[in-house]
Amino acid sequence: MLHNTKGIVLRVTKYGDTSVICSVYTELFGLQQYIVKGVRVTSKKGANKGVFYQPAAILQMEVYHSPMKSIQMVKEVNWDYVYQEVYSDVVRNAVATYIVEILQQTLQPEPHPELFYLIEDTFKQLDKSGPGLVSNLPIYFLIHLSETLGFGLQGQYTGDTPILDVKEGQFVKEKPLHPFFLEGLEAQTASGFMQVQFYNDLESIVLSGNQRKKILELFQLSISWHYKKFTEIKSLAILQAVLH
Repeated sequence: MLHNTKGIVLRVTKYGDTSVICSVYTELFGLQQYIVKGVRVTSKKGANKGVFYQPAAILQMEVYHSPMKSIQMVKEVNWDYVYQEVYSDVVRNAVATYIVEILQQTLQPEPHPELFYLIEDTFKQLDKSGPGLVSNLPIYFLIHLSETLGFGLQGQYTGDTPILDVKEGQFVKEKPLHPFFLEGLEAQTASGFMQVQFYNDLESIVLSGNQRKKILELFQLSISWHYKKFTEIKSLAILQAVLH
């Protein structure tokens, strides 16, 4: 049957001489694989179709869907949101690439509308917001991704709970025996991130390169513990280099 759904492109792989297979996170069906025929031909028509299939693209899609099939078909696509900066700006593109790679390792086939809207809003904010927000967006996204997936960090920085035990997923009173924790200014900053309710509030959080690196790596690690097949995020080093 034909369905209309929003979709966010995560991965594009060449297939045959003229086609591609796309991994797309959809609003209606969760993570799906689509074969798109004829988009790699050299004609003007083919080139116009191919531009839609880029990682992080937010599309309005008309698709055939059969629960019994592992690869679905696309009938028609169009832009749902047209980026102004994400593909042309080095920093924004590095953030988008990092988020896409995280999603490739965490998303599941089942539909999850709340998660879809989080991803959609994050990419739109990445495109239109100022440099302070853009720099802090990866940490903010990891926090809300883990919350939406059901294993978010708990508590906040106080005099009684000054240590963020990332392995236990909560603020605690004393340092744990393992090295996966934040303390002092880094714990306070992490707590500040966890209390942010509006994207614009990220503009006011100031971090050094080393602070951002440590917090981001630990929050990424906390997510990876929930996925047996979670592998190295290759874009992390590039992201850290452009944000430092």
